[in-house]
Order: sequence, then structure tokens, then C-alpha cells
Amino acid sequence: MNILIFGYGNPGRGDDALGPELVAAIQAENIPGIECQDDMQLQVEHVTDLTGRDAILFIDADASCVAPFHFSEISAEKDDSYTSHAMTPHALLHAFHTVYGKDAPPAFLMRIRGYQFELGEALSSDASENLEAASLFIRNLCKSPYAESWRSLHRG
Repeated sequence: MNILIFGYGNPGRGDDALGPELVAAIQAENIPGIECQDDMQLQVEHVTDLTGRDAILFIDADASCVAPFHFSEISAEKDDSYTSHAMTPHALLHAFHTVYGKDAPPAFLMRIRGYQFELGEALSSDASENLEAASLFIRNLCKSPYAESWRSLHRG
């Protein structure tokens, strides 16, 4: 399998670091078939990172989802984010289709509940607890790294 786990968020903005924090934890385990990447935001250049994948998992902090996290399959959608400096995962999948003329690999989004997003803050204790729950969930996903099995795990 060739799975990409892509966490994004600003490590200098409190709970916005949840995506990169989780990716770092998974990457440290060196799981065969799982590639981990992180960045502060999704950009159109990340389209090339999606090629040749069996599945993609995006991970981001969210101030509005239920705790501890929300996990679901996502699809390509054109939105206004493609014209800004940061894109949504949906817009990135749409850009993939535009660039390559085919659908992107199956993609999923984990939104981890965050609470404090101020510049210079550390992770809040509540977000840290949510990160623990999300980490356990992702480790279980990695035991069965197939989009077909992930589809039955909608959560949140």
C-alpha cells in the first residue's frame, strides 16, 4: 500500500498544531506503506504529492467539530480556496482532477477538535486529550491501510 497522511496547521498557533503533531507521532513509528507529510497549509503544489497513492488522509485542527475528532471520506469540490494562499482538501482534490484529468485517490479528512488558536500558545490540555484519541484511531487505521475498510469508520 501507498498511503499519504498529510497534517497541516501552524505549530505556532496553539491547537492549530494538532495536524502536524499527529503526523509527527505517526511518522516516528515508521510504518511500512505509510508516508507522512506536514505543512502549515495546503497549496496547489501539493497536487503532486497525491499522485500514485492508494489513499490519502488529511489531518487538521477544527474549532467547530465534535470532540475528540471527526473522520470522514471527502471528495473533490471546487471552492474559492483555490484562489487564495491556502486550499481546502476538497479544493486540492478538485485541482488534482483538473491537472491530471482523473479523480484523485480516495481521500479522508480527520478534523481534531481544538480550542485555542492564539499565536504563541502551546497545545491546550483539552486538545492534547483529543490528540491522544485521534492518535489511537489513526494507529488502528494503519493496521488496515485500505480505503475500503476506512469507509466503514465514519466518526463524529
